[in-house]
Amino acid sequence: MLPDSYYQATAHADPVRPMLQGEITADVCVIGAGIAGCAAALHLAQRGYRVVVLEAEHVGHGASGRSGGQLLPGYSCGQGPLLTQLGRDDASRMWDISVEAVQLTRALIKEHAIDCDLQAGHLEAAIKPRHRIALLHSQREFAEQYDYHSLRLIEQDELRTIVDSTRYCAALYDSAAAHVQPLNYTLGLARAAESAGAMIYEHSAAQTIKPGNMAEVHSTQGKVTAPFVVLCANAYNGRLSPLLKSRIMPVSTFMIATESLGEARANKLISNRAAVSDTNFILDYFRLSADHRLLFGGRISYSNYELRDSSKAVRKRMLRVFPQLADVNVAYNWGGLLDITLNRAPDFGCVQPNVYYLQGFSGHGMALTGMAGKLVAEHIAAQSERFDLYARIKHQPFPGGAWLRMPGLVLAMLWYRLRDAL
Repeated sequence: MLPDSYYQATAHADPVRPMLQGEITADVCVIGAGIAGCAAALHLAQRGYRVVVLEAEHVGHGASGRSGGQLLPGYSCGQGPLLTQLGRDDASRMWDISVEAVQLTRALIKEHAIDCDLQAGHLEAAIKPRHRIALLHSQREFAEQYDYHSLRLIEQDELRTIVDSTRYCAALYDSAAAHVQPLNYTLGLARAAESAGAMIYEHSAAQTIKPGNMAEVHSTQGKVTAPFVVLCANAYNGRLSPLLKSRIMPVSTFMIATESLGEARANKLISNRAAVSDTNFILDYFRLSADHRLLFGGRISYSNYELRDSSKAVRKRMLRVFPQLADVNVAYNWGGLLDITLNRAPDFGCVQPNVYYLQGFSGHGMALTGMAGKLVAEHIAAQSERFDLYARIKHQPFPGGAWLRMPGLVLAMLWYRLRDAL
């Protein structure tokens, strides 16, 4: 991760957690203390399971603690691939689960009094007239096919009173969506899991998993023996499983936070303070913070190397949307890895009968990761029907093997960039 994360600078105080040393036994060993791992630990602990969480760094170190913070229903792949593979009824059930994921996040925030700057609303903004038509079709489809009525199409004149930019010709507003400070949400979820009885060990990277009826997870200085293991390391799952490594691609994403704009200037940029993302395949996304900064993301890298000029590159994209911010300084610049699947659908399943994994959220996991943790807890507790929906989605390894898959993806993404420009 790049230094100077705005989320780290505004994170709530968190307890110092120990490193695992020695051997312990648990009912479930969860690997990764992001949202998925902490949610799995919380729901399992509430069911009476003895849960141990191993985190290589600290709670929220990965994508959970540095994302755009948008709580959205749906999936990065859209509903199309789900309809093709699962059929209308099960694709509809998966949509309902994604809606429930947003509701679950709100409920957990309320139940556990998690202070994470929850703010309602999301705008999907159209750049071109054909994007507007697509948004209109989406609104009708979700209302008619999925009974989802939280979407409203906002035309250009009204949109200009909400988002002070000439870049967009329309937007689809979702009143049920929201956004949060993601690191503070993750930290709050970890504390809730610990209050329920889960044990979280930091700086305790899982090195190997020895399968068996009682699986053994070896960390840097300890070992956990448990009948169930849940891999929640997302982009880092591949370190523990060659199969999972072939099914996801880690990509680097970057964000900036401006200096505080002051309440009046911030509210002029986005008057309803909703989160915003555009309709391009390689999209821009942005929102206002509680202290009146603009948080803006949109730069990605497929080389997995941190870009030294990431701040300048993201700022350039920001000024394309808000040229009136040319006088504003960038105060924070950060980034890191997230995982994507080839078809952009989430990838949940088992690598062994008692070793589960959650990955492939593909940049659309702020709410779904928490729901995934609940689903895997249900599955371990023998209520597997909803988890198995995700296990039925077919996933292929990225073509080209270890050496050629990244160049192939770069060429594919170049095509999408050209399509966005047309």
